[in-house]
Amino acid sequence: MSARALLDRLVPPRKERPVKVALPELRSAKDARDALAAVAAAVADGEMLPGEGEAVVKLREAYARTAAAAELEERVAALEGRLAGP
Repeated sequence: MSARALLDRLVPPRKERPVKVALPELRSAKDARDALAAVAAAVADGEMLPGEGEAVVKLREAYARTAAAAELEERVAALEGRLAGP
């Protein structure tokens, strides 16, 4: 048995593939709900494997948390600017 064949048995190659699914841009909680529904539908229709759907949902959740934190930072900065006065 060759070293490559042995290595492939010990550490199988990754079987990930690009996932293409139309998702709405996240601008509101409704968009997040619609994105989750689109992923669930893609998994149910067999367009996406359950693990792929889970990965996409985690990415969207991370994006939503980051966007919310950025928005909060902007709002706090604006309020601090108003409180500092002219």
